[in-house]
Amino acid sequence: MRKILLFLENIRISLQAIRSSKLRTILTVFIIATGIMALVGILTAIDAIKSSISTSFMTLGANTFTIQGRTVTTMTTDRQRVRNYAFINFNEARAFKERFDFPATVSISTQASGSAIVRYGSNESNPTVNVIGVDDNYLFTSGYDLSSGRNISSHDVEKGMNVAVLGSQVVRGIFDSGVDPLDKHIVIGGSRYRVVGVLSERGTSLIGGDNMVLIPVSVARQYFSRPNMNFSINVMPDRPNLLDLATGEAEGHFRIVRNLRPEDQADFRVVKSDSLVNMLIENIRYVTLAATFIGIITLFGAAVGLMNIMLVSVAERTMEIGVRKAIGAKSGAIKNQFLLEAILIGQIGGAAGIFLGILIGNVVSLFTGSPFVIPWVWIISGVALCLGVGLASGYIPAVKASRLDPIVALRYE
Repeated sequence: MRKILLFLENIRISLQAIRSSKLRTILTVFIIATGIMALVGILTAIDAIKSSISTSFMTLGANTFTIQGRTVTTMTTDRQRVRNYAFINFNEARAFKERFDFPATVSISTQASGSAIVRYGSNESNPTVNVIGVDDNYLFTSGYDLSSGRNISSHDVEKGMNVAVLGSQVVRGIFDSGVDPLDKHIVIGGSRYRVVGVLSERGTSLIGGDNMVLIPVSVARQYFSRPNMNFSINVMPDRPNLLDLATGEAEGHFRIVRNLRPEDQADFRVVKSDSLVNMLIENIRYVTLAATFIGIITLFGAAVGLMNIMLVSVAERTMEIGVRKAIGAKSGAIKNQFLLEAILIGQIGGAAGIFLGILIGNVVSLFTGSPFVIPWVWIISGVALCLGVGLASGYIPAVKASRLDPIVALRYE
């Protein structure tokens, strides 16, 4: 009980000393808070971005993979042969879909335009709408849901029907409030399309989003044709545990579609959805390291400032230390008081920095559509760092104060 009372008394004296030098304390707290804010804020924002990336790719399904083209250079006996298949044409995509008999769902799609204008009557969208040519399996393999209407059917693809499924952002942009977009006719690039469905809102997702129009892939080939038009092949096995087996099977089938010899290097790649997540998160790791470095450098400056304020405090309170020692205070008690004072300043700055860091980091989460993030790991790390700063900065001044000769201290002016 006596130790608890002594500890509380030290806290009271420390707070009183902190109040007596408000300007220096505020400046030191500000420096510490800035360092912790930079550290916690940036790392909270990164956690929000990671959460957004993971959520976005989860909508694709953890057991989804994509076949993409790539450029391969090979050497022959007499010359260098360049196989440039950085794109997949429609015939190859269709041939793969027809011959791939694995228990999986295969979809073919292509980006017809990334800067289209959609019109309905006198209303028109911004010239930023993505027009994607799809087949009847695209919604399933891409994780989209319909809020109303129907999907693009195999009949629409086979017959080249001018139908469209709209994203929610496009609907808001061209239709007045209360107007049902179903069975209305819109215009894209001079061609009329009948709206047969509306997608559920997906938010500010890194994958896809709501500013898009889906049309049959056959119609996209007809109206948006261009040289080397690239098609994507998405594959979703019926069961997640078949992913690796399906990946190997797909690679073998597509080598046949590409007419590759056994000794030829594959001129395409198979990318799993989770590997894309890992690649993006791996790139973000460098930002995390940079943020940590910036925060530590700032905290180092705060530690120097805190040590300075504590040395000045020891000098200003030399006579007080002499009085306390004269009436029986031990050197350990003096040292603990000054050390506790430094720790309190560090924790006050840390608390302010953690609060501001979480606030700033979650502002970023609003733009990425992520839920509110409370980075407990970084909060605990921030508290520990501030404790370390307080101990490192306060130890030398505390030892100096505890070693003062009480007779010399009482004569100090």
